[in-house]
Amino acid sequence: MLAASKVKIEAGRLLINGQWTEGSKTFDTMNPATGEVLTQVAEASAADVDRAVQAARRAFEDGSGPWRKLSASERGRLIWRLADLVEKNIEELAELETLDNGKPIFESRYVDMPMVIDVLRYYAGLATKIHGETVNTSEAAFTYTLREPVGVVGLIVPWNFPLLLASWKIGPALACGNTIVLKPAEQTPLTTLKLGELAIEAGFPAGVINIVTGGPETGKAIVAHPGIDKIAFTGSTTVGKEIMRGAADTLKRVTLELGGKSPNIVFSDADVDNAVKGAINGIFYGKGEVCNAGSRLFLERKLKDEFTEKLVARASKMKPADPLDPKTKLGAIVSQEQMQTVLSYIDAGKKDGAKLVAGGNRVSVDGSKGFFIEPTIFGDVQNDMKIAREEIFGPVLSVLSFDDVDEVIEQANNNPYGLAAAVWTRDVKKAHSVSRRLKAGTVWINTYGLMDAALPFGGYKSSGFGRELGAHAIEHYTELKTVWLNML
Repeated sequence: MLAASKVKIEAGRLLINGQWTEGSKTFDTMNPATGEVLTQVAEASAADVDRAVQAARRAFEDGSGPWRKLSASERGRLIWRLADLVEKNIEELAELETLDNGKPIFESRYVDMPMVIDVLRYYAGLATKIHGETVNTSEAAFTYTLREPVGVVGLIVPWNFPLLLASWKIGPALACGNTIVLKPAEQTPLTTLKLGELAIEAGFPAGVINIVTGGPETGKAIVAHPGIDKIAFTGSTTVGKEIMRGAADTLKRVTLELGGKSPNIVFSDADVDNAVKGAINGIFYGKGEVCNAGSRLFLERKLKDEFTEKLVARASKMKPADPLDPKTKLGAIVSQEQMQTVLSYIDAGKKDGAKLVAGGNRVSVDGSKGFFIEPTIFGDVQNDMKIAREEIFGPVLSVLSFDDVDEVIEQANNNPYGLAAAVWTRDVKKAHSVSRRLKAGTVWINTYGLMDAALPFGGYKSSGFGRELGAHAIEHYTELKTVWLNML
């Protein structure tokens, strides 16, 4: 029997201009572990989006709005206060995240939510450190630059790390002095709505943070709205391309953090046991619903058999289980639709001739109708197979082999994506050399998946452009203005 939730879940409404309001329609948000409805959530129409944008514009506009009147220090204190409230409500937020997404409560409570707090505090501190510069151009002139907020920013967030990836955008947007219209994924809106409650409690002026829930049509309304100055999107490459096309008519700034098919490269001189742990974490953390998942594991041929044996033995101990159980390491796939997508890729791997060495099946947990899939490993994968080319976004690992450095770099880079990569070796020179040749926004050496609020994250190629986290994120949320004062 799956554990009962301790959290009271209310119907979700829209947050516009500091007030909770109903939408014209509602939709269900599901518990992926049971297949049952958690609650109904308001669906924002184009008119609702327009009201949110107008509220955000009034809060921002030309120094007359309440948000622009605040100093950078005051903005930072509000963001810090929001982080404090997330910390105070961490248990509820973690449980909501697990109920809505299906991820293990251990991940929600001890990984995702603590990083939300870290990110908000990082940008709270950065709010007072956004500087222009003076430039020596002529003795007859005083010339300098200013960084000013872009304006109203549309934030569109995916379902795999709902609150965490929202914080990656909320933090720099607010620190730079922008106002926001935020749309969480329709599969996982609950923690974002709770964050809206906390933002009101923290004292953010009305209109600074607006939350509009809904599906693709709500997102399209945000992208098309002429009152929005920038879009920050995390999600699939397919949708990212649609957003670029949709933003072109109004020449919006766009940053995109998209899909990945990240290579995880293990050389024969690596610490095998640590690399096995890293490979398991790299693909099965978050049920594989991770954009930077190490879904292509490249093993130097001389260690392939030993490594694969240890890999399969470790994966076989990871049983899908109740996400609310603190011991669970593999939760439920986010939705029935996504589960069917993952299962279709498993079928494709079999048809293409890859060797299924672990998992591959949907399973039932405690008799529920939840969406659970075993940790799945394919051996003898070729780099041109569908399971090695396309992002699966589930607990499915493709194992490939190589003989030398040049071969593995060619294979690793021979993919549309370029979000992340990893290198496992005791040879420091090789580690740095390979890292420089890999076309990826992040390269881990002898680890996988570690993140920090101070380090930028983003991709090459079809994995998008722009960077989130770190000080570099402010470049995407500010306009750079040059001022020339003639001294003569």
